[in-house]
Amino acid sequence: MQRLYVYYRVPETALSEVVAAVRQVQAALVQQHPGLHADLLRRPELREGEVTLMETYAGGLTADVCAAIDTATRGLPQPRHTEVFEPLG
Repeated sequence: MQRLYVYYRVPETALSEVVAAVRQVQAALVQQHPGLHADLLRRPELREGEVTLMETYAGGLTADVCAAIDTATRGLPQPRHTEVFEPLG
């Protein structure tokens, strides 16, 4: 099962606002796409007054679901760095 990781930096002062927005987007995506799992993580340390956030997505990452994630997250902080990983069998 592939996993999608998306990370980006936000000013610490905007953290609570961004977290609320991401959680709202993720909740909608999970509701619209059964089997999709989403999580939000943060790097514990600050870098130049910014926090690094990472969104993770797993379960049923079809091309349509990935396109829906891309569309739904366009209003979130940019630039976003996206990586796809798959487990070793």
